[in-house]
Amino acid sequence: MKKSKKFSKSHYDYLRKYHTKNILILITQISILLIFLLAWEVLANTGIISSFFFSSPSRIMKTMGELWSSGELFYHAQITLLETIIGFLIATGVGFLVAFVLWYSNFLRKVSEPYLVVLNSLPKIALGPIIIIWFGAGSKAIIFMCILIVIIVTIMNILNSFTSCDKQLIALAKSLGANKIQIFLKLILPNSLKDIVATLKINVGLSWIGAIMGEYLVSKAGLGYLLIYGGQVFNLNLVMTSTVILCILASLMYFAVALFEKLMNKIYR
Repeated sequence: MKKSKKFSKSHYDYLRKYHTKNILILITQISILLIFLLAWEVLANTGIISSFFFSSPSRIMKTMGELWSSGELFYHAQITLLETIIGFLIATGVGFLVAFVLWYSNFLRKVSEPYLVVLNSLPKIALGPIIIIWFGAGSKAIIFMCILIVIIVTIMNILNSFTSCDKQLIALAKSLGANKIQIFLKLILPNSLKDIVATLKINVGLSWIGAIMGEYLVSKAGLGYLLIYGGQVFNLNLVMTSTVILCILASLMYFAVALFEKLMNKIYR
């Protein structure tokens, strides 16, 4: 790394240590994954664990190749991915707007508080039959299940972040003549940025749970369908392959949120 004139030596040493530490963390993460996969493969091939029940990395790669060749991999993956993204965006957007309205109106916030608690504690899978009757056995029901699981958590987390802003700063802004919208844009929103991003990261996992749960109930296609079908015919290679694909897609969504976080940090820096 070439020294820059605008940095002092101590600053340069700090940046070098910081980058070295990040590289070391990445290498360690990759090493742990490779060791895990190697151990899994060896244990399955030597018969210490049953490859029928636990599959193996090589079997998963073979199954993934077969799904790719037949076109089923892209077909099922894109269905689940589209359902998850739609559910994620709708639930996050609507949840943010509801949280803003409840922050804006103290009366509505007090009225809705017990209902939010009850809805959050309600097992969403119990509403499965009702959702099927309302939306039919298709993607609409799956997306609604995804929204149902994500939206209440979004509202509660973001609302809690909005209301936790320093009261003295809010009072100071009011004394300077700021209205509630100005306080929200200039004070509440920047202060809540970290919590909003943290909520988005949580929503990534919840939206995948909602989509797969919905596919368990009604789907005829998608990764959830492959999981169910693989379990029914005792094809554990298909089950594990579908699980791996889910992990990959969920990771890509998480990285997209991480990029959004970097963008927001630049805007509010």
